[in-house]
Amino acid sequence: MAATDRVGPYRLLQAIGEGGFGTVYLAEQEQPVRRRVAVKIIKAGMDTKQVVARFEAERQALAMMDHPYIAKVLDAGATPTGRPYFVMELVKGVPITEYCDTNNVETAERLELFGQVCHAVQHAHQKGVIHRDLKPSNVLVAIHDGRPVPKVIDFGIAKATDHRLTEKTIFTEYNQFIGTPQYMSPEQAEMTTLDIDTRTDIYALGVLLYELLTGTTPFDPRRLREAGYGEIQRIIREEEPPRPSTRLSTLGDEATDIARHHQSEPGALRRALRGELDWIVMKAMEKDRTRRYETANGLAMDVLRHLNDEPVLARPASAAYRFRKFARRHRAALATGVVVIVALVGGLVLATYGLVEAKRERDRAQVAQHESEAVTRFLSNMLHEADPGRLGRDVTVMRVLEKAAGDDALADEPLIDAKIRVTIGIVYRELSKFALAEAQLREAMSTYDRERGPDAPRRLRAAYELAVTYWRNSRLDETDELLHDIYERQQAVLGRSHPDTLDTQNMLGLLYWKQGREEEAMHVARENLAARRRVLDADDPDLLDAMNNLANRYHNRGELDEAEPLYRDAIRISTEIHGADHTSTLLLMNNFADLLRRQGKLDEAESMLARVLALRRVKLGPHHAKTLATQNMLAKVYADQGRLDEAETLFVETIARAKQHLEPGHYRTLGFMSNYARMLVRADRREEAVEVYTEAAGLATREHDRAELLEALEEARR
Repeated sequence: MAATDRVGPYRLLQAIGEGGFGTVYLAEQEQPVRRRVAVKIIKAGMDTKQVVARFEAERQALAMMDHPYIAKVLDAGATPTGRPYFVMELVKGVPITEYCDTNNVETAERLELFGQVCHAVQHAHQKGVIHRDLKPSNVLVAIHDGRPVPKVIDFGIAKATDHRLTEKTIFTEYNQFIGTPQYMSPEQAEMTTLDIDTRTDIYALGVLLYELLTGTTPFDPRRLREAGYGEIQRIIREEEPPRPSTRLSTLGDEATDIARHHQSEPGALRRALRGELDWIVMKAMEKDRTRRYETANGLAMDVLRHLNDEPVLARPASAAYRFRKFARRHRAALATGVVVIVALVGGLVLATYGLVEAKRERDRAQVAQHESEAVTRFLSNMLHEADPGRLGRDVTVMRVLEKAAGDDALADEPLIDAKIRVTIGIVYRELSKFALAEAQLREAMSTYDRERGPDAPRRLRAAYELAVTYWRNSRLDETDELLHDIYERQQAVLGRSHPDTLDTQNMLGLLYWKQGREEEAMHVARENLAARRRVLDADDPDLLDAMNNLANRYHNRGELDEAEPLYRDAIRISTEIHGADHTSTLLLMNNFADLLRRQGKLDEAESMLARVLALRRVKLGPHHAKTLATQNMLAKVYADQGRLDEAETLFVETIARAKQHLEPGHYRTLGFMSNYARMLVRADRREEAVEVYTEAAGLATREHDRAELLEALEEARR
């Protein structure tokens, strides 16, 4: 049919595509309204009963649809020669994969777009229609009101699930290879409709999501094109495709282009896909349809859970399930062996199952008891060695730690030794002895690497404590590299909602803030608090750190009204579960007092800081870094109140203690000196301020600290 022909009131302008068994034309409707539409007409020479039935099924299926993401049917009829046609709204879009790649759409936005496609398919299923040929060319994306809108088209091979679409549908249903192999479900590849239901579309949606994430389909299209029907069926029914993250790692240089289309880089994209997105895709593409998502909405909801950092329903297949699939693929080879093995093993399984479970429980209990006893012995020996008669009258925490760190009593118990070294490392860090802390934590990590491997949860926790040590010592580049490695491994091993994973995510937010990446830091802080609120009780202590960090982010941005209720709520919870003098409560009160200072509530800030300082001096000692930080903050309040003599006395005392008890060039010491110098500038004592800034710059061990101090020095000289 020429493009200048007419069908009914429609003037065909040009052929714009092949859709199923029909040709699609751009056409102009001339009455009763003038508009551009798409007209689909059966191909010449293909008007057999089967093809006509399939075409009419498409027309009827589309006519039942009423959804914003499904192309609307406007009219239907027949050409003068009897060839059926129908008229659809003109979708000025491109295939969804092409749209995403051309516009470099980020992964999260691709997932949101995919969710809309799922809702369209769900609508079709509710109308009793299965698409059976979902693929990118049948999901077009157009821009409406500045945003992308998907449109599912071409229900040309749709099948009614609970009624016959037309009286001719039966002719399309027997022994026909219907669909596109790359997107075809195993049951669809059987070439019978007896076992086809809505979950065949779920499979195709899984393949579509796979392609949106990796830029390729699970099975090589060229291989499928070159294979015969029997081999295509075998591949689809039996071969397990690689997970999306695994597939991406095999694409070599091509992975760089794919990642660029996601506004990412290959490593980051693999990390984003690994875990939940892998699970979601593979669940949708399960060979066994009973293990797929029950509905398209179910798939969409799991994608939404992933986007909202909520636990997803999809999980990796168990080893037993993988074996069952292997067995189904190799029935003949296993049949003889199974007959013999079942007879021998069947009785043994029943007899030994209880014994195995009992042994596991006993072994776990024995390991826990052994570990507890070993730790108890170690602590007992350590306390015994700390006797003043052995170490002298002035027994300090540092001397006890030095003795414990050098003890080799657990040389034959490497995992217990590593566990204790992590604890010693944390204590060293809290005493601001960063080099000693690092040595203990690195030794523990080496033990875990050797005994359990780099992904062992305890090894990852030790690495996290080392990252915190780097952070406390302002070694940001090392913190960045280590935290991202830990976070990637924890998500894969423990899951995104595990407490250890959330701790690492929380630290990443702190790191981003320190690096000047404010928006990323705020996003992570909000996401972390939301995730913890979903999985923790309202009074869980682990919630406090996330609340404090988000409050700090608001505080630092000057959004004091947003920070205040978070601080107050966190202080209330900490007081209830820990007590008013607990270190967590004191930290929160310390931060809140600084907010009160910035709000001009100086008397309230002074009262709170005086209380925190008194308690920290008792609990931590007068020389501890946190005690000195509170003392410095109280000096700032005195300065704001105009009590300059008291402020100066406290600043000088704080700086002297910091120089004596903290490591040389410690960031807190430099901060105390900088605050003192600022007060001197405000008091118009610039020469003294210059001296303080000059000394601080000389103490700085890191270049960016020195640069900041030198900049402040120049400002003080002006």
